[in-house]
Amino acid sequence: MKKSILVTMGDAAGIGPEIIAKAFRDSPADMAGCIVVGDVATLRRAAALTAASGTLAWPVAQLDSLSGAPGVPPRCIPVLQKCELLAPPPFGLVSALAGKAAAECIVWAARAALAGEAAAMVTAPIHKEALAAAGGWAAGFPGHTEMLQAEAAAFLGRPVRQVPVRMMLANDELKTVLVSIHMSLRNAIEAVTFDNVLQTLRITHAAVSASLGRAPRIAVAGLNPHAGEGGLFGTEEQTVIAPALAAARAEGLDVHGPFAPDTVFMRARNAPGKVGEFDVVVAMYHDQGLIPVKYLGVEQGVNVTLGLPLVRTSPDHGTAFDIAGTAQADASSLVAAVRMARRLAA
Repeated sequence: MKKSILVTMGDAAGIGPEIIAKAFRDSPADMAGCIVVGDVATLRRAAALTAASGTLAWPVAQLDSLSGAPGVPPRCIPVLQKCELLAPPPFGLVSALAGKAAAECIVWAARAALAGEAAAMVTAPIHKEALAAAGGWAAGFPGHTEMLQAEAAAFLGRPVRQVPVRMMLANDELKTVLVSIHMSLRNAIEAVTFDNVLQTLRITHAAVSASLGRAPRIAVAGLNPHAGEGGLFGTEEQTVIAPALAAARAEGLDVHGPFAPDTVFMRARNAPGKVGEFDVVVAMYHDQGLIPVKYLGVEQGVNVTLGLPLVRTSPDHGTAFDIAGTAQADASSLVAAVRMARRLAA
């Protein structure tokens, strides 16, 4: 791949810098062509932390621009200094400065990817409370997805509502796409509308088709227990979801359901010795879709933002403030996110 994959460092008080340093150290072939967008001093602290676990620290090479990447020696972590931190913040504490720095890195990487200067971006975890504490522009976003949506809309010169995005969580066994993302459960139920469900099906079909090379078999989970049990436990399946599926089928999409949420993920799972019935499951709200994938193992889960005019993936976990600075963090999900980004960008 001729262009670099940008890896944003995430919240400097969390495990993001540590898993980046571990990924470069333990999976150099996977991280080849990656450049970290972050704070040099914070990455040097992270590299030293990984050395404390019994191996030599990889040196951090500060780049002035993306064009300097080919000149970085082997066994180095290339870092573009694209945020302002006077010093690395204390581990495990919410910090407005860390939130601001994380946002600055995300915005810079997103703009570089949108401009075609990078092949993709992989985002290490941020802390939403720190993002809110940062104030200013960043405070208005609950997470990466919404921030990247706003950047994409600005780049395309469109209102944000005209750049619909969805979250897909994926591993080797299961893929799930969400109708709504970061909102309260009460608001998520209200977001189950004909338009939102149909739009999710369209986005899912387009994105998964591109990765599979064929039309995906899409299963749709109901909102209510037993998918409403014929209206006994709720009518959204009959009045909203089923009509949206019918409209999607009329457009040629291979969609099925709505199915009972407590069994549809098992039917779609590619377990050892068993091929799933479906390629992807559309879930009605955040936890309905994420719990099954995370239960299979967060170390291999990857978050992919669908609908953006750039490739963005991330690990399937948060900042883990409780273990930050202890050298216990597992870099597997970050490495999986880099692999996924490389495949999607190619």
